[in-house]
Amino acid sequence: MTSNQQNELVRKAVAVLESFESGNPEAITAYVHPDQYIQHNQALIDGRDAMLGALDHLKEIGTKVSIKRTLVDGNVVALHSVYDFHGPKIVFDIFRFENGLIVEHWDNLQEMVEKTPSNHTMIDGPVTIKDIDKTEANKAFVKSYVENILLGKNPDLLHTYFDGDSYIQHSPHIADGLSGLYAALQALKQRKVEFQYTHVHQVIGQGDFVLAVSEGLFDGQPTAFYDLFRVQDGKIAEHWDVIEAILPEEKRKNTNSRF
Repeated sequence: MTSNQQNELVRKAVAVLESFESGNPEAITAYVHPDQYIQHNQALIDGRDAMLGALDHLKEIGTKVSIKRTLVDGNVVALHSVYDFHGPKIVFDIFRFENGLIVEHWDNLQEMVEKTPSNHTMIDGPVTIKDIDKTEANKAFVKSYVENILLGKNPDLLHTYFDGDSYIQHSPHIADGLSGLYAALQALKQRKVEFQYTHVHQVIGQGDFVLAVSEGLFDGQPTAFYDLFRVQDGKIAEHWDVIEAILPEEKRKNTNSRF
């Protein structure tokens, strides 16, 4: 896929998200498949009509959408944004395209925490994609980190993924550095909070940014973990995340899987 084709997919995905703020249905009508739109947000009804039907309400409650980062990987576009409706939320949206139309959507959403242990926000930091030639290597590196460390296949390798204690953290409850990550994990253990990744479903990357979509358990609840990493010189340099509990079956509005 050429860079122009990639830019066109990003443009369409951005236009669809911006329609949540404007209330204008044109982008959704033009860029979302009319009858093959698979919705993995289980709080929403399947299909494009549900998205169109929500626009008036989203505009009425003053929804704002501020897109900070976009990644394009083949026919998939991932966006990292702040949504403001009933307060600010950090959101990852993933759109899959076929023949130039959006046919599938996944997302993860978390309340924005203003004060973090690292003094970074949940969304700030670099936005410009670098090292396009290292995309595949960085995706493989992040996938191995998720599998070995987060899924627990080989936790003794943890230090090999980082440049000493140089690690910028945007997670709302973890301080900077590998030391901050160790401290947070120890605190969870002491509080007997179960924190476990069980499966990685998608790894989406462009240049030095890689988004891993995983599922697991947090405090006993089935949970979706979206982790965005920035890789620098073959090491993990920066991390953003969004963690959201998976709805119980009786509350779901569609029968699609969460992943």
